[in-house]
Amino acid sequence: MTAETYSLDVIVSPPFMENTYILRRPDRTDCVIVDPGFQPQRIIQHIEAAGLTPTHILLTHGHVDHIAGNQALKERWPQIPLLIGRGDAHMLTDAVANLSGLSGLAITSPPADRLLEEGETVDAAGFTFEVREIPGHSPGHIVYVLHSESPVIVLGGDVLFQGSIGRCDFPGGNQSLLVAGIRNKLFTLGDEAVVYPGHGPHTTVGAERKSNPFCGEKAGLYGLS
Repeated sequence: MTAETYSLDVIVSPPFMENTYILRRPDRTDCVIVDPGFQPQRIIQHIEAAGLTPTHILLTHGHVDHIAGNQALKERWPQIPLLIGRGDAHMLTDAVANLSGLSGLAITSPPADRLLEEGETVDAAGFTFEVREIPGHSPGHIVYVLHSESPVIVLGGDVLFQGSIGRCDFPGGNQSLLVAGIRNKLFTLGDEAVVYPGHGPHTTVGAERKSNPFCGEKAGLYGLS
């Protein structure tokens, strides 16, 4: 998707159809990579074909489908830092914690170059991202908020989806925390805010506040107070 102030490309990686995002300013040749999935060569080819230079790898959380491409990207561009929330940092180097070890195909990542916490900012490729911690899908899940854009942009990982939320049955999951985090830290951004999730199509805060069965105003059976 392209807007006046940013260009956002998505590469969808099987088998979990995970969204890897490549974000840049239209008038610049640097970019950030968000949540590299299982097809890093596609990411590398896309970036090189566009004549771009990545400056950062931003991770929303440490599950394998969002970190599987880290090793290849760091080998291609060893100078670019890898960033993740402090609470999920151990998952990068622990195949059991990142869930890949449970499938019999252990995948690990280089360790993080910077650990992020609530309220910090990241300056990268002409953007300033605010970090907000929203645990529940994973213990240290974070989202990246771009207040500079109109409407506000959220790179949301597996927190809020179109009509759903991240699953909470993995180790360290907690639905009460997740729903509270969505309501307190995403729904406060305004109805026009656009959420780009880790799987599936983008959505808006207003649409999910109105109709999401897990965290919206009429959450009913699934909503938690």
